[in-house]
Amino acid sequence: MALVKTEEIVSQSRGFSSLPLVRQLGLLIGLAASIAIGVSVALWSQTPNYSLLYSNLGEQDVSEIVQALQQADIPYKLSKDASTILVPEKKVHDARLKLAGQGLPKGMGIGFEILQQDQGFGVSQFMENARYQRALEGELARTIASLQKVRSARVHLAIPKQTAFVRSRKKPSASVTVDLYAGRTLTEEQVAAITHMVAASVPEMDVDQVTVIDQRGRLLTPPAGSSDLRLTATQFEHRRRVEEYLAKRIESILVPVVGEGAVRAQVSADMDFTVTEQTSERYNPDLPAVRSEQTVEEQSIGAAGPAAMGIPGSASNEPDAAQAQADAGQEAAGAAGQDAAVLPSNRSRRVIRNYELDKTISHTRSGGGVIRRLSVAVVVDDKTVVNEDGETVKQPLSPEELEQLTNLVKEAIGFDAVRGDRVNVVNTAFTVPPEPEPLPEPSLLESGVLWDIGRQVAGGLLILFLIFGVLKPVMRDLAAKGKALPQAGATGVALPAGMAEDQLSLSGAQQAPQLPGGQGGQPQAEEFENHLNAARSLAAQDPKRVAQVVNNWVTNE
Repeated sequence: MALVKTEEIVSQSRGFSSLPLVRQLGLLIGLAASIAIGVSVALWSQTPNYSLLYSNLGEQDVSEIVQALQQADIPYKLSKDASTILVPEKKVHDARLKLAGQGLPKGMGIGFEILQQDQGFGVSQFMENARYQRALEGELARTIASLQKVRSARVHLAIPKQTAFVRSRKKPSASVTVDLYAGRTLTEEQVAAITHMVAASVPEMDVDQVTVIDQRGRLLTPPAGSSDLRLTATQFEHRRRVEEYLAKRIESILVPVVGEGAVRAQVSADMDFTVTEQTSERYNPDLPAVRSEQTVEEQSIGAAGPAAMGIPGSASNEPDAAQAQADAGQEAAGAAGQDAAVLPSNRSRRVIRNYELDKTISHTRSGGGVIRRLSVAVVVDDKTVVNEDGETVKQPLSPEELEQLTNLVKEAIGFDAVRGDRVNVVNTAFTVPPEPEPLPEPSLLESGVLWDIGRQVAGGLLILFLIFGVLKPVMRDLAAKGKALPQAGATGVALPAGMAEDQLSLSGAQQAPQLPGGQGGQPQAEEFENHLNAARSLAAQDPKRVAQVVNNWVTNE
């Protein structure tokens, strides 16, 4: 077998060397191209299909996504502009789920780094303000997009030009658009946080001037309308929260008793949102207190002073005349004698007291949201028991068990009979919902499995075609041409036809020439001499092959 293969290779090499140089180069190029095509087809058949993962990404997002894909051992491809990422088709959903769990992509926009760019000469004040406003919008969008529920955000600021006239000033406003992840919603607290954050980032902006909407066009901030409407919406939301809270308390206390999914509770709360203010003053007469006290004491001996004498209104009552008359009276009394009796004295005391009663002033302001009445409806499923045959069956609850459940519900909601609360617990068998139909499995064409198998089969067929349809016929033709060519020595001297079978036949030299008389003896002698000289020359140049030929002769004979 090895000898046959060696002879075929020798024949192919001889056939290839017998071709012209141009054909040899063409054949080599064709063989190289066939091998390259075969290798490319093999790689193509094993390479998975790549599908789009994300496009129009920023540099920061691309860097973080590529790092996450490398950690998850997911192959990827980047576009020329490094803004589009491709992954194998079978791993698109898996990659998106893993990236979504890490909050990627974040959709970063342009921020204050735009101010670091060279603005050039001759930039107007308007363009500087516009660039600053654009940078501020980008930074606010980045901050909002950092929330877990927000995929991306855009912020538009309307900042009016400031003026020196106070009456002509206008306050800035802002509008925010948030793109939420599927199945996510923002709570009122989160919306309020966004509005307060935007208002605090822009000078002289009020919270009421910030509007927030989602990707579906729903207004998340309260509408700028009447304050009564806002109050009504707030009251309704508060009532809904109270009802949900009480319903959860009922279910949480009954689920351990009746089982998961065997209880449904609804609460209707009648609430009073009236805000009242009351001021009252109360006096306690049993606890008087002295607020102020005034004491006046008077004492006089004899005449208390110069008495008014004379005609009322006359000049005798004037101060100078009265004093003169008093002096004259004293002199007259002194002249009457010093042994006169002592004049009588007059003393008086006067006290004024002001009492203050004990007084209490109270100011009471009762806020809204007072529960006036509760109406509770609870439905409980039948309990599951095992009968005598060992089968699981449903059995209604006994009146004692219903009474126990009713008492539990009353205690859970803070039942008050005075305010008119009502609780109704009903036992009934729940209707089992039908099992949903399984989702139809994708066909082979949709799943891509058939395409992958077909691509591998096509690659294998193409490789077999290149091997058996191109390479093998070419090599066969070269081997046939090599066998058909006459054998030659190293000097290029043609060998006789009888030497072709053993690659070096000396049969012509082995037989003695026949020289019949008168019939061409001289040409046969010359032919014999030529063959003999060629054999000698070949034996001198390649003795190994000649020895092999002789060995074959001896073996055959």
